[in-house]
Amino acid sequence: MIEYQVVEATTVTDETLTEILNDWTRRGWRFDGMQFAMRESSRRPAMAFVVFSREGGKSDARDG
Repeated sequence: MIEYQVVEATTVTDETLTEILNDWTRRGWRFDGMQFAMRESSRRPAMAFVVFSREGGKSDARDG
């Protein structure tokens, strides 16, 4: 069974996204994709949602 984890980033910078990607892949999650929530008044995303998956079996998705 596949488990999914969605990580919300309210500060969307290259440093923040790099930290999320490195942290969750280090924990054994595989990067699946990224979605951005845009503001109408800005070209910069207001939020990002980073999606990971892994084969099931662990009880708590936040375990490191």
